[in-house]
Amino acid sequence: MIGILIVAHNGLGDSLVDCVRHVLGSTPTHVKVLSVLASDNPQQKEAEGRELIAQLDTGEGVLILCDVFGATPSNIAQRLQQPGHVEGVAGVNLPMLLRVIVCSRDKSLAEMAQRALDGGRECIVSMNSETKVCDVATRCADN
Repeated sequence: MIGILIVAHNGLGDSLVDCVRHVLGSTPTHVKVLSVLASDNPQQKEAEGRELIAQLDTGEGVLILCDVFGATPSNIAQRLQQPGHVEGVAGVNLPMLLRVIVCSRDKSLAEMAQRALDGGRECIVSMNSETKVCDVATRCADN
């Protein structure tokens, strides 16, 4: 199974995982969080990230989801990437995370990265819209 590493500011990653636990009833074992605080040393966080990737990697790769592109967490995530084996997507949100967790059972790393992008985009909708519904579980079967 492909591992998922969330790299985000402060407690955002832990909060997202808490939400996953609420929605799914448990926390998947293939998901870990690297929280980055303003006072953290980026090189030390990068080393922690490498350790977490080693824990998550079962040979199929690791998908890194980070919060804001260009900020310290994404800079760390970019340095952790290994093309084809450790890939990253910025802009993590709950629909994105749920999409990759629920739909990740038999997907390649590239397919998971695309599902993350799709889940994040498709679930950003106007609440006044009656035509667009974000249903993470049923969208797995559609793609």
